[in-house]
Amino acid sequence: MTTRTPALTLSAARALLGVASNADERELRTAYREAAKRAHPDRPTGDAALFRDVLAAYRLLQDTPVAQHNFPPAVQAVPLADRVFLEIDIATAVAGGAEELAIDGRRLRLKLPAGLREGDKVRVEGVMFEVKLRAQDGALVRGDDIWLTGKVDPRVLAEGGRVEADTPLGPRPAWISTKAAARGLVRLPGQGLPARASHKAGDLFLRLEAAEACGESPARSLLKRFAAAWAA
Repeated sequence: MTTRTPALTLSAARALLGVASNADERELRTAYREAAKRAHPDRPTGDAALFRDVLAAYRLLQDTPVAQHNFPPAVQAVPLADRVFLEIDIATAVAGGAEELAIDGRRLRLKLPAGLREGDKVRVEGVMFEVKLRAQDGALVRGDDIWLTGKVDPRVLAEGGRVEADTPLGPRPAWISTKAAARGLVRLPGQGLPARASHKAGDLFLRLEAAEACGESPARSLLKRFAAAWAA
């Protein structure tokens, strides 16, 4: 019976058969047959000692789980990262959404939940993604809170009132008090990033800026025409 060569290491066994570290049983068997055929003593170019080493290498790799093959493959490939950064915009952090990524030749489709924060981790198909929020003009995330710059009617900045502010994340309705209008900032509790896992719902802070004058609104014009017609 042929005994295993004591000095034969896993890396040497892999090199002898010409297999990668993640070779399965079929690939290992095929590589062994090819190497044994070349080294068989009955062939003109055969070598008995090499043949014994090939057999020993095959048995060693058969007995060793793939996870314990601590050696590089014959051709070093770029490994699939266990953890990579996933950059998303603030709107996706607020409402969730889907992202498609190409990693190591694979295309991954990620379904992202609402309420992701900077530094949160999402695992998809064995890959750990760490969330990073993309910078966006007029929008900022601080912890659970969102800060937006909102364009509002200049009259609201002078008088206060209900308004639909035009922000980088779309229209945001709010009631602006005269005090908030004077300081140019309003806080909307619970309208920041939504609650998720251990995170509580954040607040929305609207920095108010006057929108460019665009004439009277259709509603105000209609009201004026009605008043004129009634007076006549």
